[in-house]
Amino acid sequence: MGSYIVKRLSLTVPLLFIISLLTFVLINLSPLDPAVVVLQAQEIPEITDELIAETRAELGMDKPFIIQYLNWALDCLRLDFGDSYVTGETVWSSIAPAFLNTLKLTFVSSVCIIVLSIALGVICALREGKIADRSIRGISFFLTAMPSYWLASIMIWYFSVKLDLLPTSGMDSYKSYILPVIVITVSYAGIYFRTVRSSMISNLNEDYVLYGRASGLSEKKITMHILRNSLQVAISIFCMAIPIILGSTVVIENVFAWPGLGRLSVKSILSRDFPIIQAYVLILAAAFVAFNTFSDIVNAAMNPKLRKDI
Repeated sequence: MGSYIVKRLSLTVPLLFIISLLTFVLINLSPLDPAVVVLQAQEIPEITDELIAETRAELGMDKPFIIQYLNWALDCLRLDFGDSYVTGETVWSSIAPAFLNTLKLTFVSSVCIIVLSIALGVICALREGKIADRSIRGISFFLTAMPSYWLASIMIWYFSVKLDLLPTSGMDSYKSYILPVIVITVSYAGIYFRTVRSSMISNLNEDYVLYGRASGLSEKKITMHILRNSLQVAISIFCMAIPIILGSTVVIENVFAWPGLGRLSVKSILSRDFPIIQAYVLILAAAFVAFNTFSDIVNAAMNPKLRKDI
């Protein structure tokens, strides 16, 4: 198992290198000169070619492309993503608290999604084709088809404006989590529980279930054994759900004015703050790679046959 982990982790190095290179290249393909962005943020009344050239030299943009990339990549390894073109502050000082706030929302939402998906998947699988199964699938299909911003707006209007029970924005207390978490959970649990249901139904038809019942095992023990085998399929999806949620909170954070990474990224895109955009893309890409690697390692630990794939 140790050799598998080492080999799997070694595959992430070239992947992260490619991601960082693409991130740097795509940002630098922007038609707007970063030096001009900096000068506009400083409210320089007259931007001359001399000022642009001087600013480019200060930002290190007069150096060859490969040198610029290597300097930036080495700085990123030290969590130094440069300085914001707009505020002049370090990118890390802006992105770290926003990332932490998004991580809190993602963690709470992910726990709710996983618990609800497993619960609904088990219920539907054990009652396949019955009223409970058809009703849950029908309701989930309807809710997941609703745009998240529309569902969020309805919940704000009803619970915050009409009933005055929950805050409309911010993250002042635990109540601030309720509406965003509900919207995110509804949007994703309706998708992921189908995977659990499908895997449970597939395992219900296996021979070991018949043998277990013939041996006199209780239905509770058989169900737990089926669930354990079913989660081997679902675990990869659940692991990848976390970075997906992390990257898809942009709409929810802007609707609920959540001071997170998604809201910061939108502000940075509108103001063309390239260093923050680069850091945002790189962090999300690294999160996808990290959780994908983690899911492979967990699956390999549960199923030794998978260790032969590398």
